[in-house]
Amino acid sequence: MWSKGKYMSIKVVVFMEVEDFEVFANTFNSDGARNARQEAGIEAEIYQGLDNPNQSVGIATAPSKEEFAAFFASPAQQERMQSAGVQGPPIITFLKG
Repeated sequence: MWSKGKYMSIKVVVFMEVEDFEVFANTFNSDGARNARQEAGIEAEIYQGLDNPNQSVGIATAPSKEEFAAFFASPAQQERMQSAGVQGPPIITFLKG
């Protein structure tokens, strides 16, 4: 992905405990959440833990660590995560290629 004239794409893996994966997935796939990610330049998919059905694992591509962190910490994103049933702080890992 091109951002501010430089190629700065990173991968992000996010582990979250959720109250109900189906509720979480519905919120994640809602128009509002998809539009917010698109505006931030973030592409993401979620997966359900095989051994723990209340675990959500998100794999995303983002323009930079700073832009992902700003998006993730935004009040709108925090509200989406709360309404989706996220149980506690996520574990976030940033990867570079």
